Amino acid sequence: MAKNTNIRISLPAVCFVWQIAMIILFGVFIRYDEESDTHWIEHRRKKNISTNLENDFYYRYPSFQDVHVMIFVGFGFLMTFLKRYSFGGVGFNFLIAAFGIQWALLMQGWFHHLDEHDWKIKIGVENLINADFCVASCLIAYGACLGKVSPVQLMVLTLFGVTLFAVEEYIILELLHAKDAGGSMVIHTFGAYYGLTISWVLYRPLLSQSKHLQGSVYHSDVFAMIGTLFLWMYWPSFNSAIADHGDGQHRAVINTYLALASSVLTTFAISSISQNNGKLDMVHIQNATLAGGVAMGTASEFMITPYGSLIVGFCSGIVSTFGYLFLTPFMEKTLKIQDTCGIHNLHAMPGVIGGIVGAITAASASESVYGQEGLINTFDFKDAVANRTVNIQGGYQAAALFVAIAFGLVGGALVGGILKLPIWGDPADVNCFDDDVYWEVIGDKIQIKPPLAWYKITLIDVQYVINIKLQRLLNF
Repeated sequence: MAKNTNIRISLPAVCFVWQIAMIILFGVFIRYDEESDTHWIEHRRKKNISTNLENDFYYRYPSFQDVHVMIFVGFGFLMTFLKRYSFGGVGFNFLIAAFGIQWALLMQGWFHHLDEHDWKIKIGVENLINADFCVASCLIAYGACLGKVSPVQLMVLTLFGVTLFAVEEYIILELLHAKDAGGSMVIHTFGAYYGLTISWVLYRPLLSQSKHLQGSVYHSDVFAMIGTLFLWMYWPSFNSAIADHGDGQHRAVINTYLALASSVLTTFAISSISQNNGKLDMVHIQNATLAGGVAMGTASEFMITPYGSLIVGFCSGIVSTFGYLFLTPFMEKTLKIQDTCGIHNLHAMPGVIGGIVGAITAASASESVYGQEGLINTFDFKDAVANRTVNIQGGYQAAALFVAIAFGLVGGALVGGILKLPIWGDPADVNCFDDDVYWEVIGDKIQIKPPLAWYKITLIDVQYVINIKLQRLLNF
C-alpha cells in the first residue's frame, strides 16, 4: 500500500490535466516545418530541390525509428530484471516517455526552434529525435529510483528533468558550442547524476524490509536481456542520428559499432574473473556491455580512429563492470545512494569518460588529419566561432562536461526535495519493488483449486495401488 497522507495527488488527475495543457500549448505554439508542411512543393521550387528524396524525412527517419525503439523497448525491457516489478519497469517507462516527449518538443522548441517572425515552433523529424534524446535522460534517472517511487513522482521527475535538460543542452550546444552528437555529456552524464542525486535525497533507511524483492529470477533476467540486445544493436543509430549528413554520420556509426563490440568482450572477461567459480554475472552482461556506446557518444563524429574506438570500449567495459562489483555496494552503504539499476556504472562513469575523450580528441585535432574544410565542418567553426582553435574547443568540451554534472547534481537536489513531500502516493518501504501496489496483478490473486471429485479419484487410486502392493507382498 502507498503511504497514507491527508493530501494525495492522483495519477488520473495528473494525466488528464497534463494532456489538456499539452493540447492548448501545442495549439498555440507548434506548427509543421517547411519540410513537413504542404508548402513543401513551393519550398522545393524556391530552393531548387529536384526531388522529394531531398526531404530530411528520408535521411533521418530510419535513425528516428531506431532511437524510438531504444526508448520504448530497449530502456523499458532493460528495467524488467526485478522479480516483482516488470509491469512497473516497462509500463512506467512507457508512461513517462510518452509524457516527456510532448514537453520536450515545447521546451527544446522554445530554446532552439522558435521562429522570431510568428513566434511559432516549427517541428520536423529531427525534432522528434531530439525529443527522444531528452526523454532518454529522464529514463536514465528513473533507473536509480526504480521500484521506490510512484508514477506521479516519476511524472514530476520527468517534468523538471526535461526542463533542466533543455536549459543544459542550450548552454552546452549553443553557448559553449561544444559537440556532443551521441550525448555522453548532455544525456548520459546529466541524466545519471540527476537520478543519483534524487535517489540520495529520497534515501530509505528501512529499504531492507523489501530486500527479498530486490533480486531477479531466471525469466526476469531473460526479459531484461532483450532490452540490452535492442539497445546494443541500435546504439550506432543513437550516436549518429543527428550527426552531420555524410562522413560525420558514417563515422559515428563505425566508431560506436566498434566501441560496443570491444566493451562486450571486456565485460565478459571481467565478469568471469571476478567470480570464484569463473561463472558470469547476468547483471554485468545486461549493463556493462553497453558502456562502449555511452562512452563513444561525444567523440563519435571525430577522427578517433577505429583502434581508438576499440580502446574506448575496452576501458569503459572495465570501469563499468568494476563499478557494479565495488562502487554500487559502497555507494549504498557509505554514501546512502540506493541505485537500483546501477546507472552510475552504465551511464555516469562512461558518460564522464566520453566527455574526457571528446575533449582530448578535439584538442588534438589537426588539419593534417581532418583537412582544413573537414576541421571546419566537424567542429562547426563558423560564424561566431569561426576563429576558434582546436585547443580552445577542447577547453569548451571539458567545460561542457562540468556543466552537465552541475545541472544533474543541483537539479537533482532541488527536484528530490520536491519529491520528498508526502503528497505523491509513493510506496512504503515494505512495498517497494512490488507491482501489486500500482498494478492489477491478476495471476497472483487467482488460485485455481481442483474440484472435489479430483481428490476423491486420487484417494481411490492411491488405495487401489496400496491394496495391489500388499496382495503381491503376501503372495510372495
